[in-house]
Amino acid sequence: MKRICIVGISGKLGQYMLKHALERGYHVNGVCREKSVGKLGAVMAEHGNRITLYPGKTNDRDVIERAVKGCEGVLTVLAPWGVQQYASGTAQAVMDFAEPDARLIYSCGWHITLDGKDRYSWKINAIIRFLSPLLRWLRLVEIDDQYRACDLIFKSDTRWTVVRGSDLEEGESQGLPVWSEHVQDPVLASNMTRRIDFALFMVEALRNDALIGKAPAICGAGTESARLVEIAVL
Repeated sequence: MKRICIVGISGKLGQYMLKHALERGYHVNGVCREKSVGKLGAVMAEHGNRITLYPGKTNDRDVIERAVKGCEGVLTVLAPWGVQQYASGTAQAVMDFAEPDARLIYSCGWHITLDGKDRYSWKINAIIRFLSPLLRWLRLVEIDDQYRACDLIFKSDTRWTVVRGSDLEEGESQGLPVWSEHVQDPVLASNMTRRIDFALFMVEALRNDALIGKAPAICGAGTESARLVEIAVL
């Protein structure tokens, strides 16, 4: 794999994915809003010969079509901003224009479910039930659109993986996160992942065909729940 695309490259997660991708020798096409290009100034100055930027909204189909052309993998941040089907529009554009055999990796939250068997904490249930309608009324965030986006992905015949992140924190890498197909797995109980490691899992998924057609929920490898399960296995 030589060239990949990162959709949402200027955000915190996107910049970490860019770091990991460059370390692995990829040439990176990146999509971000025009006003966010400046966030990448330092990395462009150092690695500009290996990064091609396509300024525009991530649900702009023309921008996505140009950005994913020739890419063997696409890493997409499914951002639910506004009330204009931003996440689902982004997902649909990526699926429509990505190369036929490209690996498509998407980031999302734990609240998404592939098979309906996930059992969520009171905190996640409260956010979905009470906060989501308020954010939509304020026209800030449309969490329901992430459901629509993932439904489109799950029904597609693309080589997809949806990575479901827990709560996130900054800090040094703890290594590749642990994962499970369902959020109630004891290994995920700590509900915390370093953002840099969420990005690591996304990039590593490009080369892990065992994750095709799965929606892994992840948690930091250095968290208490991950360590306790590791000890129990040993």
